[in-house]
Amino acid sequence: MGAAYFYHLTRRPLQETLPVLLQKARGAGWRIAVRGQQSDRMSWLDDTLWQGSADSFLAHGLAGGPHDALQPILLTTTTESANAPDCLMTVDGAAVTPEEVQALERVCILFDGTDPDAVQQARGQWKNLTGAGCSAQYWSEESGRWEKKAEA
Repeated sequence: MGAAYFYHLTRRPLQETLPVLLQKARGAGWRIAVRGQQSDRMSWLDDTLWQGSADSFLAHGLAGGPHDALQPILLTTTTESANAPDCLMTVDGAAVTPEEVQALERVCILFDGTDPDAVQQARGQWKNLTGAGCSAQYWSEESGRWEKKAEA
């Protein structure tokens, strides 16, 4: 049974935080699905990841290609992940179910702490997931480094 990790982004934007988390997940040997809500936003993330530094290359693909099942990291807007992920990372308030949390090694929910709607959405997800019996951790970078602030 997995756990949901909530990442409250307050100091660094998504495009800086996501590659770090993806590197850690790949270091654990996991295949990852990154789920968003809008195709254009996922295309932007795709471009952003390809432009990363050479020492932190992240092989990945945008869902809808001929080799989705082979991708170690697949960017998608759907709940179907062709790459059979061990870890799901959601951005921009993409939905997560308690069943997904329980079936995967880890679910990471990244949300923009400067956006009140995103914070409210994450609070609702926390309540929904923990209310369904899922393990969850809340991580904040408010102090300048990531610190676990809550656990359920």
